[in-house]
Amino acid sequence: MTSSVEFFDTQFQRQIDAGAIELNPFEAAAVPYLRGRVLDFGCGLGALAITAARRGCSVLALDASHSAIEHLRQVAAHDALPIEAREVDLRNYRLTEDFDTVVSIGLLMFFDCPTALQQLAQLQSRVRAGGTAVVNVLVEGTTYLDMFDAQGHCLFARDELRRQFSGWKLLSYACQDFPAPMNRTKSFVTLIAQKP
Repeated sequence: MTSSVEFFDTQFQRQIDAGAIELNPFEAAAVPYLRGRVLDFGCGLGALAITAARRGCSVLALDASHSAIEHLRQVAAHDALPIEAREVDLRNYRLTEDFDTVVSIGLLMFFDCPTALQQLAQLQSRVRAGGTAVVNVLVEGTTYLDMFDAQGHCLFARDELRRQFSGWKLLSYACQDFPAPMNRTKSFVTLIAQKP
């Protein structure tokens, strides 16, 4: 298990214990675009997957955190939601189906850059024609790096996602900075795009 997975597994367990599970602002921005078969790639505790399922979508939710996936499985079983939750290594996971909506929020930057770009390309290839991708990453300018593995992470250039989605219909593109501990910053880009 990598240190970033350990970091989030511990954080997720604290959230489960505290009952503090809700959509973050990036997930909330994705909600209007959820339809059909949804992939939540790096689902965390599954707030978005649960929301999608309650809106009538069927969901494949993937994460490396054991705590998060076990929690999501319990909620899905209890509420009879159409969610398949799998604990997987997302760095080398190979998808075998296409989706109407693909969401990856706050994940790709935890891979080294070649892996991040390879998985981004895979996600794009698995969006059905006319479907939507929602991708959120930390970008250059981020100074809070405590959650990253020292050996491998990828701060995207601020315009990298826009370049990677050239030819897609750009529905939304937002750059946001948030304060982090010790006067540091988390800089995010969130892209929502429709595949031609």
